[in-house]
Amino acid sequence: MRRLIVAITGASGVIYGIRTLEVLRDIGDIETHLILTPSGARTLIEETDYTVERVRKLADQQYNYKDIGASISSGSYKTEGMLVAPCSVKSLSGIAHCYNDELVVRAADVCLKERRRVVLLFRETPLHAGHIALMEEATRNGAIVMPPVPAFYSRPRTVADIVTQTVGRALDLFGIDAKVVKRWTESAPAVAPEEPPPAKQKR
Repeated sequence: MRRLIVAITGASGVIYGIRTLEVLRDIGDIETHLILTPSGARTLIEETDYTVERVRKLADQQYNYKDIGASISSGSYKTEGMLVAPCSVKSLSGIAHCYNDELVVRAADVCLKERRRVVLLFRETPLHAGHIALMEEATRNGAIVMPPVPAFYSRPRTVADIVTQTVGRALDLFGIDAKVVKRWTESAPAVAPEEPPPAKQKR
């Protein structure tokens, strides 16, 4: 069974991490390893109707965010990589600078050194130069920075549609097709909407 690490940090948008766990549970052949930070747990309570215990039960394995001796802190423990959803500025900074003082950064650093995929759903806007520099450094280290930007060609009708599309696209980067993505030309309208007639000119 393939393993994927999912980290939920304290940025707004914890629903992305929660939905990832739900989608992977439905797939059934991906073993999920969850790191939920205290800030992530606090944001979860503020932004959703989920309880921390309910979210933890969505994962196959879970870890204390301070346990740098956990299995996923070693490169010898094989995984497909790591998704940080959402990724806070603090987590981005730690990953960019290899500051391994807790498990989220350590696990990401391990994946990067083993040349495994690390995807960061960086949830911040607007950006200043420091944020952009951190994204550049993390990218140089091998991570993929993926801001959760909505895809409107999929014609989302609800917030849940937007979240699921983004989660599906993030999992695509690990070679995991969750069968939840509305793909361009595969599900777009066959006929483009008609343009409105030109306005009549006044005489």
